[in-house]
Amino acid sequence: MLSHSHLSFANSTKLRPSHAFCELFGLAQAAVWLLPGLSLAAGRCLSWPVARGSICGWRVLVIKYQRPPGTSDVTPDEAGQWHEIEASFVELCRRHCFSEVRTPIFEDTELFIRSVGSGTDIVSKEMYTFEDRGGRSLTLRAEGTAPAVRAYLENHLMQQDPERVVKLYYIAPIFRYDRPQAGRYRQHTQFGLEAIGSASPAVDVEIIQTTSEFYEAVGIDNALLKLNSVGCPECAPEYVKAIRAFTADKLEQMCEDCVRRYDENPLRMIDCKNEQCRAVVQQGPTMIDTLCQECAEHFAQVRGYLELLGLAYELDPYIVRGLDYYTRTAFEFAAEDIGAQSSIGGGGRYDGLVEQMGGRPTPGVGIGIGVERVLLVRQQLGVAGAEPARSGCFMVTLGDAAWAAGLKLAAQLRGRGLRVDVDYRRRSMKAQLRYADSEKFARALIIGDDELAKGVVAVRDMDSGQQEEVAMGELPEFLRGSTR
Repeated sequence: MLSHSHLSFANSTKLRPSHAFCELFGLAQAAVWLLPGLSLAAGRCLSWPVARGSICGWRVLVIKYQRPPGTSDVTPDEAGQWHEIEASFVELCRRHCFSEVRTPIFEDTELFIRSVGSGTDIVSKEMYTFEDRGGRSLTLRAEGTAPAVRAYLENHLMQQDPERVVKLYYIAPIFRYDRPQAGRYRQHTQFGLEAIGSASPAVDVEIIQTTSEFYEAVGIDNALLKLNSVGCPECAPEYVKAIRAFTADKLEQMCEDCVRRYDENPLRMIDCKNEQCRAVVQQGPTMIDTLCQECAEHFAQVRGYLELLGLAYELDPYIVRGLDYYTRTAFEFAAEDIGAQSSIGGGGRYDGLVEQMGGRPTPGVGIGIGVERVLLVRQQLGVAGAEPARSGCFMVTLGDAAWAAGLKLAAQLRGRGLRVDVDYRRRSMKAQLRYADSEKFARALIIGDDELAKGVVAVRDMDSGQQEEVAMGELPEFLRGSTR
């Protein structure tokens, strides 16, 4: 009996590959879809979700576990691009004087309910919440700002100066139960910037400027800044009244969530992803039309600073963000012409959040940048990661005595800060050199009986193929003096 599973087929001596190919086709017609990609070359072991059991003499390896839906693995082939954009982000944070903060992967559930808002989709539908063995309700990090503000307060980062501007950055996983699709995961990584302690519009613009510079640094030159103001507690209620009055006789055209939001928080209706709901609210009043004088002046200054720095933007009165703590400036970055998942970062001002969480009235502003979205956009734009340069040394040993000497030498070189690997399979010299070349090592360090007798190592440059002998005692300095 064959049952569905995730399997690997390893070569067997009982059947030739061509026979196995035909038998697999005959036994499992349901698996025909994977046959064009099936490679049965000798010595290969391939894996697909097919059937459990022995098939025509081929050994079947059952893969018992797969990653949860909505998550991804970052493989060694992909990690280089992650390192590249992480380094760009950290370097820009250094230039703009942001300091790193690291918070727990889970927090008190009430932290997110109070800060994000009980009526938001994040709290009502998407949080990963559980009760620990002490009976405490905890939630995996659902967004980055609330934990950063909690850390700001709990660790007294403002020190003795309540007006001190504290600039923080973080690189952290975010967890939301959402429908998985390209660029949207249940666990994704976020780059975050937070500036706490100043109400100056210039701080809003520095957050935007740093983010814009990051996109440029990683090759995204089509990032469009969309800008809006969502007002303050003084003027936002007037807009809520206006949007509620406008939609009162149109609720039958809107989704069930927006009908609920009409009573709980009409601003969330503007943030709805349903196209029919968006079409309704976009015919109604906008927040910019109802801003109080202070908010209007703040927004005008934000726009003025953006223009001063040459940062292009587009006014979008329907940018309200999905979190209740936002006040005044709200913004998003979108990559143009890449499809539905075009948003690559968003944020805004949260002048009431610190006080809401138990601190003094303290303004703040920040942004979250979706790392997977950035990588997706780079891929769609054809922005390739930098080709890894050759580096380090691979130890090529021939014979037992050379193997022992190579292990010892590798340990000594690593202790000097050099990147070194050895061939634990102890293959032929040709195979070892081929591997050193494929893995982009800069040099092969060759030791055989002759080299041991002379007390030298044959150092081969993997680009040019040139080779020279270096005394073992001089090898560390020789390698450290090289450029790779």
